Amino acid sequence: MIGRRVMLRSLAGAGTALALPAPLRAQAWPVREVRILVGFPPGGPLDIAARTIAPALGAGLGVPVQVENRVGASGNDATRQVVRSAPDGGMLLLCGPVNTINTTLFPDLDFDFGRDIAPVAGIARVPLIVEVHPSVPARSIPDLIAYARSNPGRLRVAYAGTGTPQHVAIELFRHMADLRLTLVPYPGSAQALADLLRGEADVMFDPAPSSMPHVRAGRLVPLATTGPARAEALPEVPTVAEVLPGYEGGSWFGLGAPRDTPTALVTRLNAAVNDGLRDAGVRDALDRLGATAMPGSVAEFGRFLTSETARYAEIIRLAGIRAG
Repeated sequence: MIGRRVMLRSLAGAGTALALPAPLRAQAWPVREVRILVGFPPGGPLDIAARTIAPALGAGLGVPVQVENRVGASGNDATRQVVRSAPDGGMLLLCGPVNTINTTLFPDLDFDFGRDIAPVAGIARVPLIVEVHPSVPARSIPDLIAYARSNPGRLRVAYAGTGTPQHVAIELFRHMADLRLTLVPYPGSAQALADLLRGEADVMFDPAPSSMPHVRAGRLVPLATTGPARAEALPEVPTVAEVLPGYEGGSWFGLGAPRDTPTALVTRLNAAVNDGLRDAGVRDALDRLGATAMPGSVAEFGRFLTSETARYAEIIRLAGIRAG
């Protein structure tokens, strides 16, 4: 249930009155329904992103767009299902950093994300929030580092599974700060966040969409954000890089399709997403979640995916991250 209220608020702002060009509305989509597959449980950041953009995409295509959660294998089960689906515009993948991370983390996969998933469109970029339960005696990154060094292994850091952007960000932080932390994996961010709110975990590096309501309500204490600059939604909160120069983490969301999807369909999907991202309601929903819209062409999103894959490969090597 964590994040459900967030999702409902997002959908309320994103689901109506999208002003799409008449030619887009007039063209019949080749299937009666579009499904967006999310590789993680409901209530997590990827799920929120999918449910925020789905009404806009449906309005642009003129067909219902449903979000389905296909949980398993660090998001690889969902990717595999989309890779094997018909390239007819009926099934899309909600992509995130985990897909570019998995390319390096799981070298023996029976698919190649960069080859088998066609880039469609970016949706949004969000920072991770380094946050603690109020019982943790740290109110800044230097406080957290000092406490972790004085209490090696005591801090329980919750995260959503091996190879997620949260996991990679934690490992990079641990490596750069030379800390001993106890990492506690969960099937998804929603479950990890629930334990953090109960005080059963101490720290999270969590994407802003799922944590912002709790930060604003004072249920969690934000110590830093992980982007290259301070987050617009939390301008008073410093970045990790202000303490550890060169540190950068974060999350992003976009859509991919099976690789043989016709160019005309991919182009129209991209246009529908970009039109949705220009809608004031969608932008307001993203703002409330601490996210920044990520419009652009198919080619631009493709170059972004290539760059992210290379960047994460270097971080995984540096931090010595292993699958499982």
